[in-house]
Amino acid sequence: MKQYTSDKEAADALHHAYRELTSEISKVIVGQEEVVKLVLTAVFCQGHCLLVGVPGLAKTLLIQTIASSLDMSFSRVQFTPDLMPSDIVGAETLDNDRNFKFVMGPVFANIVLADEINRTPPKTQAALLEAMQEHAVTVAGRRYDLPKPFFVLATQNPIEQEGTYPLPEAQLDRFMFNIALDYPSYESELQIVKNTTGAVKGTLNRILHADDILAFQQLVRRVPVVDNVVEYAVKLVHKTRPNAPMASPQANQYLEWGAGPRASQNLIVGAKCNAILNGKYSPDIEDVQAVALPILRHRIVRNFKAEAEGYTVERIIQELL
Repeated sequence: MKQYTSDKEAADALHHAYRELTSEISKVIVGQEEVVKLVLTAVFCQGHCLLVGVPGLAKTLLIQTIASSLDMSFSRVQFTPDLMPSDIVGAETLDNDRNFKFVMGPVFANIVLADEINRTPPKTQAALLEAMQEHAVTVAGRRYDLPKPFFVLATQNPIEQEGTYPLPEAQLDRFMFNIALDYPSYESELQIVKNTTGAVKGTLNRILHADDILAFQQLVRRVPVVDNVVEYAVKLVHKTRPNAPMASPQANQYLEWGAGPRASQNLIVGAKCNAILNGKYSPDIEDVQAVALPILRHRIVRNFKAEAEGYTVERIIQELL
């Protein structure tokens, strides 16, 4: 890992590394620039991501591609209705000498792809809660630390309701971003078809190592923020809380619950990283607005009136901005 003489030099290095990463990822993933940026932002902010989209939008491929461009351990868990918590965190087994031995599960990796996370019952979903918050798991009364850095990148299909278990709000709040994937444009889909129906496959170079990610995560935390940007972020979150002193008319009319303090924290950390990725050394209000939608989307709950009138979460957030 390279040593930097100043935070300014380190910020320039992160900006350069981000451009290298996006160039490498674009060999496999066509379009989806904003999605790639948000996932990488979460990586540099020590956050987790939930990617929501209909089948065939390359959610899983995107995560695998990002993992391939980072020199870190990667594991994939395909969530199914019969999956047990021990299938994720691991379990104690008897060895040949009849002693208990802990066998690590797939959660012991730097990047964990939780594929179709809403297909498994809440008992198994909850197995990730401690891992996502504490970066550790507890099995048979013993605590086991997970490797650093550690990210959960989960996918979810929004249109299929049969045999699915919606994530509880407490677990949704652990995800820094809820990223909605849309259909590709006509031009992008043409390129996708050309790239994926031939014999030649792009090879990816590994751009960053685990130590580089850890150093950049610490750098993001050290980025200075002026008070008016922090105040804007906190006021924005307070506007989402119905019947609170700063509640907006939209919140009072259309929301059941607003966002909690984690939203305020993520807005600032996300804005810091967004500023660096855009070549700046300190975030402004525009950087907060750039990350507000994926941070707030899964943290506010609409009431019956909003659902009846077709008032979407995205529309409410845009009006608050």
